Amino acid sequence: MRQELPEGPELVCPAGSLRALQVAVDAGADAVYLGLKDATNARNFAGLNFDDAQVRDGVAHAHSYGAKVLMALNTYADAHDAGPWYRAVDKAVALGADALIVADTAVMAYCRDHHPGLRLHLSVQASATSHAAIAFYRRRYGIQRAVLPRVLTLQQVGQLIRHTEVDIEVFGFGSLCVMVEGRCALSSYVTGQSPNNAGVCSPPSAVRWVDRPEGVQARLNDVLIDCYAPDEPRGYPTLCKGRFDVAGERDYAIEEPTSLNTLALLPELMALGVKAIKIEGRQRSAAYVGQVTAVWRAAIDHARAAPGRYAVLPEWTAQLARHAEGQQHTLGAYNRPWR
Repeated sequence: MRQELPEGPELVCPAGSLRALQVAVDAGADAVYLGLKDATNARNFAGLNFDDAQVRDGVAHAHSYGAKVLMALNTYADAHDAGPWYRAVDKAVALGADALIVADTAVMAYCRDHHPGLRLHLSVQASATSHAAIAFYRRRYGIQRAVLPRVLTLQQVGQLIRHTEVDIEVFGFGSLCVMVEGRCALSSYVTGQSPNNAGVCSPPSAVRWVDRPEGVQARLNDVLIDCYAPDEPRGYPTLCKGRFDVAGERDYAIEEPTSLNTLALLPELMALGVKAIKIEGRQRSAAYVGQVTAVWRAAIDHARAAPGRYAVLPEWTAQLARHAEGQQHTLGAYNRPWR
């Protein structure tokens, strides 16, 4: 068991595999979040996620270290057949999950009616950005935590926290979604599947890598969305982060890939009353999970122990830089100097 420290934000880390879960817990995660091998979770990639036996093993490992397991059932249920989502709720309860991360109101209602003691966390996919919206979910479905979309300034986060009875969780590090979370329909135009239902922005069946003399083309079905030089790093292709030729110039159409990194804001987030810091990356490797978790564990512990002397250490920055999308960091919407 790890040493108890003064109260501070819970460190919530991604687990796309049993190995990633074990590494996260061993590196100091207070909670891990995972999903099943189906469309009920928003990271429905082939080769990732958990079967029943792996969930049991993961829960046992996490609980042995005093960590929690949160199961993400955070896609929107099929209106014609919500059965798979309801069965996933029952399975999560049976397997010992400590809380569910949910977005769909029908799934929340099922939890409320059939498992009234189950802890519910409102997913970022629900796109709740006001205390009134969060209060609605609390009144109707009994949610106890809300994960905020990455669109609010620090001032707005603080205002929301002051007017809600629900614990607030924010993203601290990881790939930065450039769309409206839970409301994105962009990729469905070229893949035929919505990330809000199918669970992935770019379904693996639609991804094409094509070697050409000028470089490696990234395609979604037949749509060319980028072309990389032979030695250029390339991430998983999504339409919103594609580069296109427009009027003779080749550039990112919406926003270039970059990672959110809020280490510098940690004391401010804690002072606002943020209850949990989430690390993004269930699609990333166990090595990523372990290294990023270790940095954030050290940072949170430092901020808890000596908030007035907190400073981002160079080795933390260097470690996170190795995992940043596009090799870039940003404070995202938290810092809007033009306001």
